[in-house]
Amino acid sequence: MQISTIAVGLLCLISQANAFSATNVQPTSAPAFGHIDRTYVTRDIKTPDPVPEEGQELALELMKTGRMYRYNISPGEESMVSKCELDVIAYTGHKYCVALNSCGSALMLLLKTTDLPPGGKVISNAFTFGAVPSAIEHAGGKAVYVESDFNHVMDVDDLEKKLTEHPDCKHVLVSHMRGKVADMDAIKAACDRHDAILLEDCAHSLGVRWQGKHTGHVGIASAISSQSYKMINSGEGGFLLTDDPVIAAKTAVYAGAYEALNGKHVTVPPPEVFAGLPEKLPNYSLRMSNLAAAVIRPQMKTLEERIEKYNRRYWRLVEKLESRCGDFLSIPVDTPGMTTPVHDSMQFNLKENFTPEMVQQFLDECKNHGLPVELFGHKSNARNFINWGFAPAEEPLPMTAKMLSRACDVRMPLMWDDEDFDDMANVIAESLEVVWKESKVPVTPDGEDVADSA
Repeated sequence: MQISTIAVGLLCLISQANAFSATNVQPTSAPAFGHIDRTYVTRDIKTPDPVPEEGQELALELMKTGRMYRYNISPGEESMVSKCELDVIAYTGHKYCVALNSCGSALMLLLKTTDLPPGGKVISNAFTFGAVPSAIEHAGGKAVYVESDFNHVMDVDDLEKKLTEHPDCKHVLVSHMRGKVADMDAIKAACDRHDAILLEDCAHSLGVRWQGKHTGHVGIASAISSQSYKMINSGEGGFLLTDDPVIAAKTAVYAGAYEALNGKHVTVPPPEVFAGLPEKLPNYSLRMSNLAAAVIRPQMKTLEERIEKYNRRYWRLVEKLESRCGDFLSIPVDTPGMTTPVHDSMQFNLKENFTPEMVQQFLDECKNHGLPVELFGHKSNARNFINWGFAPAEEPLPMTAKMLSRACDVRMPLMWDDEDFDDMANVIAESLEVVWKESKVPVTPDGEDVADSA
């Protein structure tokens, strides 16, 4: 009789559980989850885009000839690098382009070619990759950081404040981190008011358009990247883009167009602009190789197709995350004026009800289920300004520090299948559920502690 009673009780519990699942009831103060089993991601999050077969064939032919140096060409012939530079400006709409060995080199040359004096101040984002302050240091400058807001872009009000406080600063280098663009019209207006040169770090914004034009046109010059995790992949590589002939000529000479080698370029100004420059400027040997250019060229042809695929997957992922766990995270909003975004990765901010311990538990839960989620504010993250001991911030940056402490970053590999991004959404949502259930401090959907909201 006792066994029979227990069996009936178990059947009742199972029936209640099935009824709850069928009606999909969720607590109002938690993400909208209806799952039972945990999801696992089985794909490699760091899978880069492969080199197209055409690029592999071009590279192989180059290796057979041995002509991998950009200037080792016959008279009247265009090098692979020159052809690649033509492809790039055809896409971005710039007049001049110089291909380089890295985007870091391009960033440094943005400053050198615009006459940054030794020790000259350069205003830049407090939220950017460590390569940016490194380029400032490399160029002999001193970084001054502007706050970044919760949409992960430069705060225009703080830019105005820093320009006012540093009237001797005549260079502003704005980074479009993860393809997110600040109000560039307002930034340009602030630079003009203070007679400062505006430069753009477009390492993450190839394909992104502001007011209908490719990023990199508001400033006097810009840099893009072909490092493996960018929209074009040559392992390492970069391009300096500008409509200014003097900047273009200086860049080519600094990069290694010694003697009369500027004549072997196609996307630079005429010879008279180079007059005297090879004797005045050092040769830093920063040239791109023909081999790198060969693997880039076919990728330029597929940019729009890949952007469409990235954006479609991104918005599907956004919809899933906002519907299931929007109470506990927010997704940065594109600045009005971005006419064409490129979302090749996902960023979101955990709400303020997440303590540092809860944030770490969330990261651990995701990692344990196959999804490495990066925290921009982690003590070892190269995008956290506290790690730039070579170019430290000299004043507090509370807005940026607060944002970084809960700002999460997830790659979106193009080689994954659509279903893999459903798994990604599930792991994020399920991990949030676990953290919420196990947290000792009850929270409400708006991100406040229950005690504080009473």
